[in-house]
Amino acid sequence: MTRDIDGLVLKNEIGGVELLHEDEEYVYVKVGAGEVWHSFVLYCLERDWAGVENLSLIPGSVGAAPMQNIGAYGVEIRDVFHELEAFVIDEQKVYVFSANDCEFGYRESIFKGKYKNRVVILNVTFRLNRKAVFHTSYGDIRNELEKMGVKDLNIRAVSQAVVSIRQSKLPDPKIIGNAGSFFKNPTVSKEKYEELQREYPTIVAYPRPVGLKLAAGWLIEQCGWKGFRRGDAGCHAKQALVLVNYGNATGREIYDLSEEILFSVNEKFGVMLEKEVNIF
Repeated sequence: MTRDIDGLVLKNEIGGVELLHEDEEYVYVKVGAGEVWHSFVLYCLERDWAGVENLSLIPGSVGAAPMQNIGAYGVEIRDVFHELEAFVIDEQKVYVFSANDCEFGYRESIFKGKYKNRVVILNVTFRLNRKAVFHTSYGDIRNELEKMGVKDLNIRAVSQAVVSIRQSKLPDPKIIGNAGSFFKNPTVSKEKYEELQREYPTIVAYPRPVGLKLAAGWLIEQCGWKGFRRGDAGCHAKQALVLVNYGNATGREIYDLSEEILFSVNEKFGVMLEKEVNIF
């Protein structure tokens, strides 16, 4: 928030977890939008429902998950999404949105575009796996599992590895104000990547169906922002993707810092970062 809101603010606390039906492969679970996301992940782990373990400890609610198409360590919400119900404010009607309707993209959905500020997500139905398909090649998960001494891979072990990694790198929002990753990892063409690699041989990138995804944290760090602090606004000391409020920074001060970071990355690398968070 860069300003005060002149109006009524409502907090969505719609709760409940309901098993709708199951078959030999999948379990379909309907969850109230106000449920805490990580609490739902733990609920799934207790029942051996697989698919969300890589998304452990992401702060926020279940209803916010499809809006952002949250993702981590090789898994996104769209991988386990079935449908959701949302109240469209200007029509005063409840609609069901399928995965196609949601138009999921990289940290994107129709709720950040066409339907931004127009809907209230009421509940989300997930299609979870009875038999786990493990995603352990992304980031440090495999190394963390080895450190944990895991011999028989299971979803609880993967979740714990993710939790350990996140706690070691990311600030706890209960202690230091933050909105998680502030910027998206930018995708560039193969030609642009090769041009950057010639000048910066240690640049970090990941293959995409089209082009390569650069590690925005690496780009920001190379510009000297990691650990930067001005007053109570700063860039986290362990993860440059995260902007933090150490106490009394205003929304405008955080926003201004983000603009300076965008400018410096574009000036140094010719790559324009995009903000992941919604800004009001």
